[in-house]
Amino acid sequence: MVTVSEYLGYFKDRRLINVFAFGIASGFPWILIGSVMSAWLKDEGLSRSMIGLFGIVFVCYSVNFLWSPLVDRVKLPVLHKLLGQRRSWILLSQVFILLATLWLSQVDIQNQLQTVALCCFVIALAGATQDIAIDAFRIDTLNEHETHKTTAAATMATSGWWTGYALLGAVPFYMADLPDWQWTHVYFVLALIMLALMLGVFFAKEPDSNREYVHKALEAEFIQTDASFLKRIGAWLWVTIAEPFKAFFNRNGVKTALALLAFIFLFKIGEAFLGRMSIVFYKEIGFSNSQIATYSKLGTGLITIVFAFLGSLFNSRYGIVKGLFISGIAMAASNLMFSVIALVGPKESLYAMAILVDGFTQAWSLVAMVAFISMLCDRAFSATHYALLASLGNLGRTFLSGSSGYLIDYLNGNWALFFLLTALMVIPSLIFLFLIRKRLMALETSFHSKQ
Repeated sequence: MVTVSEYLGYFKDRRLINVFAFGIASGFPWILIGSVMSAWLKDEGLSRSMIGLFGIVFVCYSVNFLWSPLVDRVKLPVLHKLLGQRRSWILLSQVFILLATLWLSQVDIQNQLQTVALCCFVIALAGATQDIAIDAFRIDTLNEHETHKTTAAATMATSGWWTGYALLGAVPFYMADLPDWQWTHVYFVLALIMLALMLGVFFAKEPDSNREYVHKALEAEFIQTDASFLKRIGAWLWVTIAEPFKAFFNRNGVKTALALLAFIFLFKIGEAFLGRMSIVFYKEIGFSNSQIATYSKLGTGLITIVFAFLGSLFNSRYGIVKGLFISGIAMAASNLMFSVIALVGPKESLYAMAILVDGFTQAWSLVAMVAFISMLCDRAFSATHYALLASLGNLGRTFLSGSSGYLIDYLNGNWALFFLLTALMVIPSLIFLFLIRKRLMALETSFHSKQ
């Protein structure tokens, strides 16, 4: 069992600093099309149902596995030679996020709602593509004999994501309460922050990989004696699109693979319902933009980062599966805390307590899930495998959370009952986790035996 001092020593690795920086860039687009956009739409008088529908753009994060094989294999002209496979895709994605954010800083939302929706879609599409490359970069940056650092890398990714989403996410809410500041001004500042985040690409080192060698070997096996043009095209398409999925099922077995996919799909559905409507809830219950910035952004961000390190140490010593159980139970408790606030009203002390529990939940669940999914990836197809597994976690959340506005309207604005229902949504995934726990523990033992 790893000692605390030995585990903390992992964080001296400069590669993990790069993982942290890319984590910030990964979390930042969620501000642009998530909490800030929800607040802007709410201030403009849009209905809960319409605000909830805007969350449909997050479907890009749910289906990014569809184009993840291209991120694994397609070499971008010019950028690939300058930056390498992973960093070139990260930079290209960030350019599109920057341009769409600048566009949002110029729109009249009342008369250009379709333009706003288009910009949100572009940010979501580029952000989802960026995540494919960033997650693959994190997996590739550690050598195969360094599996003991997987949880530490997951911690840095989680801490970075929450720094980008929550700590930077507090900035626009403070600005929105300043005299004469409009949301368009806020988005211009957010574009400048995005520009600064793009510098991280140039400080990171492209990870070494034998990925291309494996791909060429698989292509040669497919072609065999027929090296015609059509056969070569077929080989490229097979290795790019079909082989990653074949490798995943071969590696885990069909039954286990399907069980893993089902668990990942179910795990955070309840939290997603809460997340999409949380800003609307805070504003309706009576909290100001500044209070939202202090508690939901700064508070949640700092608490999540602290618990991410504690959670990663727990996962490293006692196992990822136990970490997933704890985070699932905490997730349900967190949703119940918001139900209490709905009954009592805008009491800051309760708000602070709910944020404490929510921060703990976010940290433990994200660190455990990121490490868990990373453990299942084949390095030859790291972008495709991680995107497939992570997107399943987003799939249920995106489609169901998009209807969260309709659910609260159906409940006639009964927020207490709404949050109670989101807590109950956690139960199926915990039951499923219990049923497959032995197989998951065996996979975890096999993974760490490689170090």
